[in-house]
Amino acid sequence: MKSLQQFPIPKCGEFSWNDYKAIEIVDNGEALIPLSTSSQLVTYPFYAKMGIANAMSECFVRESVFEKLHQVTQLIPAGKKLVVLDGWRPFSVQQHLFDTLINILKKSFPDHSERYLHEKAKSLVSPPSSDVKAPSPHITGGSVDVTLCDDMGRFLDMGTHFDEANSLSWTDGLESDGYTNQEAQQNRRILYHAMSEVGFTNLPSEWWHYDFGNQLWAYRTKAAQALYGVTRPRDIIKQWESEILDNKFI
Repeated sequence: MKSLQQFPIPKCGEFSWNDYKAIEIVDNGEALIPLSTSSQLVTYPFYAKMGIANAMSECFVRESVFEKLHQVTQLIPAGKKLVVLDGWRPFSVQQHLFDTLINILKKSFPDHSERYLHEKAKSLVSPPSSDVKAPSPHITGGSVDVTLCDDMGRFLDMGTHFDEANSLSWTDGLESDGYTNQEAQQNRRILYHAMSEVGFTNLPSEWWHYDFGNQLWAYRTKAAQALYGVTRPRDIIKQWESEILDNKFI
């Protein structure tokens, strides 16, 4: 039996952010679960660590995603561990990331049209959307950003950094005949095949981004419906407000 690193990542091809929006969402109501409660997963809430405003200091995912991530840990070879960098993401963080990237592109390429720059930005950061019929993937709790580390917690070489604006960040970007960093190539293959094996789909332009249950997943698996729509972690203040308004408190 071949090991995961021996299987090349298939060519991804182009991807359009408009194609998935027509897929119907029938939310199955799964709760968001914090990953820090797991003894098997490593979490490093990247955006909170970087000081991004409103970024979550916890990685939340839907229940089935939680279970599937644990299945992935059983497929990762000894000496390597799965690291979750981000899960559920507030709309404000998505908007901030996209706007920041657009501003950098405008400064770097002032002669290009705004439409062109938006298309380039979408190859690195998914367009922000709070539309209940076509929400940004991370708002659903069905998207995760992941990487690998060693047994001591050191991030492994994946060919590019997480969120790096580089053509090599495409998931199949290390599969060319001229690419010589075999360690990075093998690490990326291990991650891709382990995540795919348990039912995740990958966003072709980001080796770190995987989906289950949301519209991106439904689009790539040709499912009739998406399982996850807009959600959010439990908010105790809103819960109190709702309970008191519903006369449950008195």
